[in-house]
This record gives sequence, C-alpha cells and structure tokens, in this order.
Amino acid sequence: MEQTQRETIISRVKEEQVHFIRLQFTDIFGQMKNVTVSASQIGKVLDNEMTIDGSSIEGFVRIEESDMRLYPDLGSYSPLPWQEDGVKVARLICDVHNHDGSPFVGDPRYVLKRALKEALDMGYTFNVGPELEFFLFHLNEKGHPTTHTGDEAGYFDLAPLDRGEAARQDICLALEQMGFEIEASHHEVAAGQHEIDFKYAGALETADRIMTFKLAVKTLAQRHNLHATFMPKPIYGIAGSGMHTNMSLCRDGKNVFFDPAGRLQLSSEAYSFIAGLLEHVQGMAAITNPLVNSYKRLVPGYEAPCYLSWSVTNRSVLIRVPAARGQRTRLELRSPDPACNPYLALALCLRAGLDGISRKLTPPAEIQENIFSMAPEHREKMGIRSLPGTLKDSLAYMQADRLVQDALGEHVSRRFIRGKEKEWEEYATRVSSWEVDKYLVLY
Repeated sequence: MEQTQRETIISRVKEEQVHFIRLQFTDIFGQMKNVTVSASQIGKVLDNEMTIDGSSIEGFVRIEESDMRLYPDLGSYSPLPWQEDGVKVARLICDVHNHDGSPFVGDPRYVLKRALKEALDMGYTFNVGPELEFFLFHLNEKGHPTTHTGDEAGYFDLAPLDRGEAARQDICLALEQMGFEIEASHHEVAAGQHEIDFKYAGALETADRIMTFKLAVKTLAQRHNLHATFMPKPIYGIAGSGMHTNMSLCRDGKNVFFDPAGRLQLSSEAYSFIAGLLEHVQGMAAITNPLVNSYKRLVPGYEAPCYLSWSVTNRSVLIRVPAARGQRTRLELRSPDPACNPYLALALCLRAGLDGISRKLTPPAEIQENIFSMAPEHREKMGIRSLPGTLKDSLAYMQADRLVQDALGEHVSRRFIRGKEKEWEEYATRVSSWEVDKYLVLY
C-alpha cells in the first residue's frame, strides 16, 4: 500500500506540474513549521532523507543533538489551491524523527499517536469533530492588523451586514479542493466573528485538518485585505473564539457512547468518559487554553464555560451532550480554544476519557439550569469546581496531574511548562494600556 501511495505521489507531482513541496510539521506550542523543497527532490522526501535543525525549533532539542529527519505522511499529500503566479505548490504533513529513525518524543503528532495506540489496545477508535471560530479584522494603510471588523452582523446574519462572507466562501472552496467536507459556515455572535465546520474524522486526521484549516483561513483572508486571528479574546466586552470539540469512541465501527436502553440513551462508557474529562480538565487547561489571553474568554456572560459540569443540550456547562443519538452520539467539550495545539489537546482529551473508562468513574449529577445564574454559594454547595482563572493557575494544575504528565511525556511537558512560565512572567511585568489609562493621571 505504501509503495503504491509513493508511486501515486511521484506521478501526481509530475502530472500536476508541481514546482515546490512544503514539508509541514508542528512545534509543541502549536505553530506550523515547514521546509520547502523543489519537486526534483520528491524521491528523497519519500525516502525520509530530508533533515531539519531541531535546535532551531522552540521546544525541540539542544544544539548538540539537533539533526532530525522528516517522515512524510503519504496520505496527507495535497496541492495548495491558493498559490499564485503560476507557481504550483503541494504539501506533505510530516512526523519528526531522530536521526537514527526512531520517533522523536517531542513531536506533538507522536504524542497523539501514542494516545491513539492506547485506545486501540482497549478496542477503541477515536473520532473528533471541531468547531473553530475566528475573527476577520481590517488592515491599516501599512498592512498591519487592526481590531476593526467593518461589519455589524450577529449570529447567522448575512451580507451586506456580514462583510466577511466573500472571504469565508473562498476559504470553504479552497478547503473542499483539499478534501475537506464542509458542513456549514456562518457569521458568529460577535461582529467580525466567523465559524466554519467540517466533518468529523479520526483524531489524527482531524488534528492535521485543524492545522491546515488555520493556514488556509489566514492565507485567504489576506487575499481579501483582511487579517484572520484565532486569538481567543481579541476584544474586551464581546464573545471570544472557541474550538468546541465533539468526540466519540467506536468499537468495530459502532459508536460505544450510544445505548438505546441507557439513561438518556447513553452508555456506561459515555458517562465514564465524561467523568474522566471532568477529573482531568483542570490539568489539561494549559494545553486546551494555552495563552494568557485564553482565560479572558473563560468568564461568565459569553457562553464560554467556567465551571466543571455536564448536561444534555444545556449550553452553559463545560461538557454538553448534543441531542443526536445512534452513530452520531457524541460529547462536546466546550472549553478548548483555537490557539491550542490540536495534537496535544486531542491526546489529553482521549487519555482523560480512557482513564475514566478504565477506572469506571461516575460523573456528578447533570446540571439542567443555567449555571451562570447560580449564586456562588449554591455552586459551592453542589460541589461545582471552576476552571483555572489564569495561565499561571493552569500550569500549577498541569504539573499536579500525573495522567497529563504521562500523556504528554516528560520532554513535551517540561519544555511546554518552561515556555509558558516565561510567557506568564513577560505578561506579569509588562505595563498594559489599561494600567496607563487607569493610573497615569490619577496618580
């Protein structure tokens, strides 16, 4: 099969007159990286002979152990539909390996593969469908991003109120050319905010698609003289951007979360998966919500979750069980934001849920009322805990959660924490515009 894929890729490169090939990979902080080679090097690429300097990638390796090799995933080959000037470019998503050919433990894709192997050993496959939100902002006369949207649209509005509709349509068409099945696209709650939903798939393919999606959105927004951002909360006082993550487990092709005879038609595995997520979600937060800015979205009043709770349909909770049943039964974790590294975030979601199943955990009672309107003492009486309030708090929870440490591995965990501690220190010592506005004249 692999030899057939190899020959197919070589033929396509020639037939499609591809000039360059991007070899893409992702660092531990969720930033896409790439090395571009000419099409004449396709043989070397497919023979895993392309190398990178890992010491130049944040969170990878030290300078004395820097030579690393890129192993392309042959199923990820795709031309990039947005190239101009007649130059044709294709891409391959790559795994990062050590020079001796062994998998690199700091590669986020490898972290997810390890989690998927654990699920497979338990008889499960893991499907994920993400809902990514983003903002489209105008550029200034120098081509720099602003926070001006130029539209007055709200949820599900359309042109002319929705000024980003043309850009959104171009993004959808480009993604479909790359094999995505686009299920819906629409304007979101805030002015300038958008969402494009694509069909669920296996977790590794979905993580790859999330990275491709973000690249396509940013690239094609520029063609419309717009700046696309996946920053969770770019503007105070309006809704932030989330990445609601819909998950299901299958065994022998059947959705194991569905039980027609179960309470709410959910299986014991579904309840235990929910319990596992609730047990570890605080420790996962630094990965699912990795920015200082992430925690300015996770506040009451904007439909973003703040409290550890679950329910069927209730959108004020952390984990929602959408109404669909049968093969479409799924759990929706509402806390992740689109700035996260999808490989690491999905690995933790899976490992947390599997931990719940292995230990036969039981979730707390379903919350059917609006949790945001509850008095604090009522939430406390019900034992409802909160998500971490800052990135600093999240890092403390992360270090205390052994399952999170094990799922990420010592290399990724240590370097991620070190990098985010530096980010927090920089934030804590930086003088903000709010401080200047508040104190400069008063004091």
